[in-house]
This record gives sequence, structure tokens and C-alpha cells, in this order.
Amino acid sequence: MKSRKGFTLIELMVVIFIVGILAAVAIPLMRGRIDAAKWSEGRAIMGTVATGLRAHVVEEGSNFAPVPTLAELGFAANDLDGTYFTGGESGKGDFRWVINDDDPLDFLITATAPVGEITTPSQVTLDHAGDWVETP
Repeated sequence: MKSRKGFTLIELMVVIFIVGILAAVAIPLMRGRIDAAKWSEGRAIMGTVATGLRAHVVEEGSNFAPVPTLAELGFAANDLDGTYFTGGESGKGDFRWVINDDDPLDFLITATAPVGEITTPSQVTLDHAGDWVETP
């Protein structure tokens, strides 16, 4: 009698079942990491805007604009565009910024997640103290 070598159908089904469980656990974990990597671009742009806001206040003194334009911050039209986030004037792209009229060193920058690109968080803010706040 010949001996047959190979896997039985039951063994193959068990392996497929285990791989399915591992994939079901790994995919959501990877999705969170992908969103975090995309948000790193948005946070970098927000840090750049914060530097521009500080420079604007120092250069203009008491004549600062509460919502300065890109040109007033020293940026060209597409300087704040990234792979996932779109810059532009405050409120026109994925970013908004404003300087407090009463305290020129008090500002707030808000980034909104691009639709269809990032699932969570939906919004991130950066204040003058360097504090980040995520809104789910």
C-alpha cells in the first residue's frame, strides 16, 4: 500500500481559521497606525504655522492681524500643502488659525481631518503653549 503525504482538509481549515483571526485583529491595529502617520504631517504643518504666527506678532508689534494671511506669515500659496492635508488661507483648507486680540502671543491653530483620508481623530488643535488636543 502506498503512503500518502500531505495535509488533510481539517488541518488546512484550522490553519485558514487561525490566519483569519490574526488578520481580523491586525487590520484595525494597522489602521490606527496609518492614521497616526498621516496626522504627523498635519501636526508638522501646524508647528510651521505656529512659528509663522509668532514671527508675525514679533514683526508687526501691536499692528498684527488677528487672522494673518499666508503672505503675512511668510508663506507662498502652496507652502502648507502636503500629501494628505491642504493648506491655504485660514479656514480655506484643512487648517484655521487665529491670534487673540488681547494677547498677541495667545493663538490657536486647528486642523480638520481630510474627508475620506483619516478616520480618527476628526480634529486636532494646537495652542500657544504647545498643548495638543484631539477631538474624536
